[in-house]
Amino acid sequence: MANATQVYTDDEVRQRLTGPLQHWYLEDGWLRRKYRTEGWKGTLMVVNAVGHLAEAAWHHPDLTVSYAFVIVKLKTHSAKGITDKDFALAAKIESFIQWQPGAEGGPLEGTPSDDPRFRYIKYDAPGG
Repeated sequence: MANATQVYTDDEVRQRLTGPLQHWYLEDGWLRRKYRTEGWKGTLMVVNAVGHLAEAAWHHPDLTVSYAFVIVKLKTHSAKGITDKDFALAAKIESFIQWQPGAEGGPLEGTPSDDPRFRYIKYDAPGG
């Protein structure tokens, strides 16, 4: 079972930032991720998605919101550091924001990526 109160050291945090969390980083005691968007519409979509996940999890990140990006900052305030709560919410946010239905080969085709009128988020390259 995850320990919601164990605070991880900086080295332990860095060791866990692999795989699905490879685009997250540690800075000034916060677990952070910058999501780049195609503009204001995409930025608002990311903010609302993160807001929904945070409220459902009852674990709330700090957000920096600009025209073409959103920075998500996670830390467990009550524990004064980064805990399993932060890693769990980061993983949920990452899978949700980076979801590309068209890449799954299922019935959902996803947003047309070849037409700039429909792009709203700058997805990370697969595996990169």
